[in-house]
Amino acid sequence: MTRHVETPDLLVIGAGAGGLSVAAGAAQLGASVVLLEARRMGGDCLNWGCVPSKALIAAARHAHCQGAGAPFGVKPVAPTVDFGAVRQHIRETIATIAPHDSQERFESMGVRVIRAAGHFVDPRHVAAGGHVFRPRRTVIATGSSPFVPPIEGLSDVPYLTNETVFDLDTCPAHLLVVGGGPIGLELAGAYRRLGARVTVIEADRALGREDPELAAVVTERMRGEGVEIVEGRTVTRVTGEGGAISATLSDGRTIAGSHILVAVGRRPNVGKLGLDAAGIEAGPAGIRVDRGLRTTNRRVFALGDVVGGPQFTHVAGYHAGIVVRRAVLGLPARVRDDHIPRVTFTDPEIAAVGLDEVAARARFGPKVDVIRVPFSDIDRAVAERETDGFLKLMVHRGRPVGVGIVGPHAGELIAPWALAISAGLRLSQIAGMIAPYPTLGDIGKRAVSAHFAPRLFENRWVRRMVRMVQRF
Repeated sequence: MTRHVETPDLLVIGAGAGGLSVAAGAAQLGASVVLLEARRMGGDCLNWGCVPSKALIAAARHAHCQGAGAPFGVKPVAPTVDFGAVRQHIRETIATIAPHDSQERFESMGVRVIRAAGHFVDPRHVAAGGHVFRPRRTVIATGSSPFVPPIEGLSDVPYLTNETVFDLDTCPAHLLVVGGGPIGLELAGAYRRLGARVTVIEADRALGREDPELAAVVTERMRGEGVEIVEGRTVTRVTGEGGAISATLSDGRTIAGSHILVAVGRRPNVGKLGLDAAGIEAGPAGIRVDRGLRTTNRRVFALGDVVGGPQFTHVAGYHAGIVVRRAVLGLPARVRDDHIPRVTFTDPEIAAVGLDEVAARARFGPKVDVIRVPFSDIDRAVAERETDGFLKLMVHRGRPVGVGIVGPHAGELIAPWALAISAGLRLSQIAGMIAPYPTLGDIGKRAVSAHFAPRLFENRWVRRMVRMVQRF
């Protein structure tokens, strides 16, 4: 190496959610940190993912509410959507959050930020922007990108992904969505409420990774709002040009639209890292790591989307904590995946943590108790006229092993269950919680009560004890 070699304690490649968390934690603990980022600070979540999509969904919800007031005595009106203003709302949302992830903020913490891509030149050295580094530890946090399938003709039309769909100046007349997973259905529902005609094409079952019972509530609502969902069909060919795009399906049918959005999954960003030079193994799912997030190069860790597994911002943040403990503090730490919650921000939302019913029965057999509580039993949901959906609780030997919720604010309601499963709490401990009334959160307390009710009220020994006590 002829150039000057710099030797920071920690080199972080990628300034998305996970990389930023590692850099901040390490710097505040006193380590010297260099952070590499060639694109935008904040990564996918801030710029093209979680943040803009939730801003779009919020705008769509307000549009929908204008026409849904009749049951409350409020005259419904057809919403007038200024799509330029919607786009401005998205931009303002990103701009408001961006300072938290900015280069200036991290430099104020003592992190050296270099706006360049990094790649390994050998197992110990990383080159970036004319610099060469030999860090004590390196962290790969390069995230993922939209996967674009090899569909005939797709590359010849101006297709959209989550990285480009928020740049639209006008609402699509007819949006074709290839992929019925969380991203596809979230955006499909939002654009439908903003005035687009929407067709979703899914090769298998829409929301196929979710409990079918929960997913059915969402797809039924979306179909009721006018979203066409085609399941069990693939797109075999795409033709047309901007404003007039046609998709041919595996059953021979052709659907014509104005825009096409590809949302069939994501791929890890590993192609330009020089992993072979570093002795780091990777496969289609991402970089191979152990339970401590160490790669096959003992001085290199990897986290977040780039290692495969659940691709969520909160998972990247969780991984960051593991890496800081191991790489900076030298403490033992291992990744768990049984307590990681997930949310799909459709309307109604779907949230889950732990095992679903099929997985719970496969692991524990007939000893699993499955409890369902509908939102129609919750007074606050009745008052809000948000009674679609239910909570589903899987219990084994008195402990929750999985929870699924489909309904209003499911993403908020799953949090205490994530805590319960993470901490290994028993339902008897949760039963002591007093839920404020009237709140949607009462549904969790109802589920716990439903578990204990037959054990208490249908127990002959309890009845004998009551009769004995009443003699005195």
